[in-house]
Amino acid sequence: MTHYRNIEEVFEAFNHLKVLVIGDVMVDAYLWGKVDRISPEAPVPIVAVQKRESRLGGAANVAINIKAMGATPLLCSVIGNDRHAEDLLGLMKDLSMDTSGMILSDERVTTVKTRVIGNNHQLLRVDDEVMHDLSVKEQSEIFKAVKTLIENEKPAVVIFEDYDKGVLNESLIAEIVTLCKAHNIPTAVDPKKKNFNAYKNVSLFKPNLSELKAGLKADIVKPTIDNLNAVSEPFRLQQNIESMMVTLSENGVYIGNDKNKEVIPAHIRNISDVSGAGDTVISVASLCLALGLTGPTTAALANLAGGLVCEKVGVVPIDKRQLLVEASKLKV
Repeated sequence: MTHYRNIEEVFEAFNHLKVLVIGDVMVDAYLWGKVDRISPEAPVPIVAVQKRESRLGGAANVAINIKAMGATPLLCSVIGNDRHAEDLLGLMKDLSMDTSGMILSDERVTTVKTRVIGNNHQLLRVDDEVMHDLSVKEQSEIFKAVKTLIENEKPAVVIFEDYDKGVLNESLIAEIVTLCKAHNIPTAVDPKKKNFNAYKNVSLFKPNLSELKAGLKADIVKPTIDNLNAVSEPFRLQQNIESMMVTLSENGVYIGNDKNKEVIPAHIRNISDVSGAGDTVISVASLCLALGLTGPTTAALANLAGGLVCEKVGVVPIDKRQLLVEASKLKV
């Protein structure tokens, strides 16, 4: 383990890191209610609303996980100049998160995903969003905000959290990666399909298996080490990526770089809900990357963290103390 005598020292070192998260942020809104009749207007259930809740989602959920691990998140995105932006910024302030990297734009709406839940079952989801690329003006503003945060806050790692909502595009990604290289800051990517091939010269690239298949148009029948090497290694070399990390759900996680190529098995868990597990994995992996930990150690710790949040219902951040206890037991 680089510079650290034990896992406790690693977890203590997380507390001193600043992490810049760039990407698509959103509000996850929930309407909970009771259903005991069908509408006379159409054959649909009537939900008598009993509770409303709004949570931070998308790249902002990665920032929440970073904070849960003791580090300081810096969030950078473009949102609408609308009432939902007020909600989003209010939620960030409630968590004492820096909002200086948030750009308000009259050309976009703030992404809100509203879930209607009746009798504890999701009945409907309503998405309020635009997905087109940033305008030249918006792109210039977000790059300026990123540059300012990098120069003033000196983050230990930069995360690209891409949800295909338009905040990240090929030219902006290239500009930011170049800027990070100039400041010797490692870069980690949680990709989606649209910009999959736009990430070049990054430190860590973390798709899940379905994103890898879609991004590379590859047919991986079984996620064996040979099959994963055959698909991911040519891409890694072509894109000049230092490490590929592919999450494989119940099959664990694949790590591939110049020194290591292995699949780290999943830990047997009582899976309740996989929501948000990817956000937790990229958060923990990026913190390990910032500390210069080895690929296998990074993958093992991130894999463990992802498994732990799957035991909880809903999108919840990682419990740092629980992760430390589990990591100590497994001698990660």
